[in-house]
Amino acid sequence: MTGTHLKKPDWLKVKAPGGENYFHIKTMMTDLKLATVCQEARCPNIGECWSGGTATIMIMGDTCTRGCKFCHVKTGNPKGALDPAEPEKVAFSISQMGDQIHYIVITSVDRDDLPDQGSAHFARTVRTLKLHSPQILVEILTPDFRGEDSCIDTVIDSNPDVFAHNVETVRRLQKEVRDHRAGYEQSLKVLKRVKIKNPDIYTKTSLMLGLGETKEEILECLMDLRSNECDVVTFGQYLQPTPKHLAVQKFYSPDEFLYWKQKAESLGFLYVASGPLVRSSYRAGEYFMQGVIEKRKKEKLNANCEAT
Repeated sequence: MTGTHLKKPDWLKVKAPGGENYFHIKTMMTDLKLATVCQEARCPNIGECWSGGTATIMIMGDTCTRGCKFCHVKTGNPKGALDPAEPEKVAFSISQMGDQIHYIVITSVDRDDLPDQGSAHFARTVRTLKLHSPQILVEILTPDFRGEDSCIDTVIDSNPDVFAHNVETVRRLQKEVRDHRAGYEQSLKVLKRVKIKNPDIYTKTSLMLGLGETKEEILECLMDLRSNECDVVTFGQYLQPTPKHLAVQKFYSPDEFLYWKQKAESLGFLYVASGPLVRSSYRAGEYFMQGVIEKRKKEKLNANCEAT
């Protein structure tokens, strides 16, 4: 999958980030020493998301124990290092942002060096955040926890509004693209486990396009996701972060992304975000998810009132 160097098309160009909200969030993240996947993964949407009040916080350090061939996050062995005060720091930081942040995504590096792979720390971060800022909707984007039910359940029990875990690519390309400890079936199991434990939590995943997948393989993946009750899917263009990473095999056009949006919608996904610059925590879906989640909360509240 080395390929030749492909020239980026015009539709992949973005404006330099800016705006009052963007600079406020950037300054606060720096002052509070919070890591964001927006910065670590060089996300092209950082300006749009931060200006719109959405941020993705990366917990448990900036060093991942896995070495996926598409990812720009640093790989290494953290040797069990973990900041026990991090959940409180994250919750306090977000609470200080007031109405500038309305939707927070909590993600993390893989922590295979920890006995529970960091699941308890992840769950405590979500609970503490909800305690300090109950008005904020919380989406989590988690590792696969090696498919261990006890770890997955620990995070589910923290009751996030949206539970996201990425399959990243089609079945055939998993070993070429992801770390050998990851896997297609293992990722599907994570999404399915959420629905088994708590059907009220929305599940979400993301596919990168441009790694050499075929139309038939993308369709197969979408059908597998729906059979495991995944609610939301996003499609984005894979962009090679450095020359050491996998080369882009194809740049998909906006029309092709529209095709896959419509195809996924026809299969019954609750929401689909699809575009060259879309990423797994892209804000395009969050306005929709916010509306859906708030509607469900009101329906439950009304049902409880009628019951009493």
